[in-house]
Amino acid sequence: MNAIIDGLMSHRSIRKFTEQPIAPELLASLVRAGQAAASSSFLQGVSVIRISDPELRQQLSEIAANQAYVREAAEFLVFCADLNRASRCCDWHGKTATEGFTEQFIIATVDTALMAQNVVVAAESEGLGICYIGAIRNDPARVAELLTLPRGVYPVFGLCLGYPAQDPELKPRLPLEVVLKENRYDQEGERERIAQYDAEVLNYYRTRTGGRREFTWSEQMSGMLSKEARPHMREFLEAQGLMLK
Repeated sequence: MNAIIDGLMSHRSIRKFTEQPIAPELLASLVRAGQAAASSSFLQGVSVIRISDPELRQQLSEIAANQAYVREAAEFLVFCADLNRASRCCDWHGKTATEGFTEQFIIATVDTALMAQNVVVAAESEGLGICYIGAIRNDPARVAELLTLPRGVYPVFGLCLGYPAQDPELKPRLPLEVVLKENRYDQEGERERIAQYDAEVLNYYRTRTGGRREFTWSEQMSGMLSKEARPHMREFLEAQGLMLK
């Protein structure tokens, strides 16, 4: 394998950071690297908001279940799917923007994820650690208010960036045979492979938490998918002019 693949295979979420700042020129380079990601129809439907105000960081941390690293990381970025900018292009060219199409929502959301992952790969190549913060969607309306997000924009996730102050072990992933299928969606042998993976994940959680977490991957997924998850998101997205038709 080459250095890029080695780096990708070494990804861990970092939740403890040193106090070392990230040089402004490095941060700018990381965001530019993010912009180089693929963009469907060249929409470039992403806006990134750097949170430098400590009070704003505190408020976002509270929304995100009081995760301390939102406050403590050298940088905290909020990645927003943005259809507002492209809609303004319609005004400039004498056209009426349509809104609320699910396909446009998907394009902007995918653009956001692709750009963020480029930023992450670039950051990790420079020795930085990262942690995605999906919990800002706990109260997206409040986030939108705090960040003055206009119609057509929604916060997809936050991203902590900083120099690591911990060295956690790698989190095991599903077996390749479960994820990589050929020509059709084939479930043959999947339950047995997941059972073996469950044992691996159980041992990982036991080791990482000193025995405080005792569950397998499939148990975790059954808990996640058997209850509602942020049901407020649909109403919020509709209020922002997204996902109506």
